[in-house]
Amino acid sequence: MIFGGKGGGNTKTGLAFEGKTDLSDFLNSQKDYKVENGKVFFQDELVGRIFKKHGFYNFLEELGIDWKSLISKKILPDDSIFVIIANTLFVIECKFQQVAGSVDEKLQTCDFKRKQYQKLLSKANIEVEYMYLLSDWFRHPSYKDVLDYIHSVHCYYFFEYIPLTKLGLPVPERNDKSG
Repeated sequence: MIFGGKGGGNTKTGLAFEGKTDLSDFLNSQKDYKVENGKVFFQDELVGRIFKKHGFYNFLEELGIDWKSLISKKILPDDSIFVIIANTLFVIECKFQQVAGSVDEKLQTCDFKRKQYQKLLSKANIEVEYMYLLSDWFRHPSYKDVLDYIHSVHCYYFFEYIPLTKLGLPVPERNDKSG
């Protein structure tokens, strides 16, 4: 997949945007994946943990991290996955838009939010990647500057689709031999 491009024929190996995206549901539908109580298994091996909104703070508590001593206000991820082998939390914010509105400015907060997550996880030596899953609305030329900005602050964006490999997750073998 090309950075910022579309998934095309490989949409079975990535998180597809359907207006309402759920990482757990998506992974459960993939060959060799199973998600139970937020734990992600690939071929019966624990490979990650998924957190939504306040669930992320339960993870911090497990790690012995007092978030209130590090940041002044909770930040709540739409979806996030801690990928064990990568020792990385991937924060995924889904932005679906069909008309101009307040989401436009929210895209400009990625650097601040990524740094807040880094503050929270630095004591556990866990890396943070922050990415947007965007609807095609954001391909409009009026978003060029903000998309350039997202990239310049080491955050990422994808239109309609995020490949599993970008999340540090194994890709199931294809059943067909034709492609």
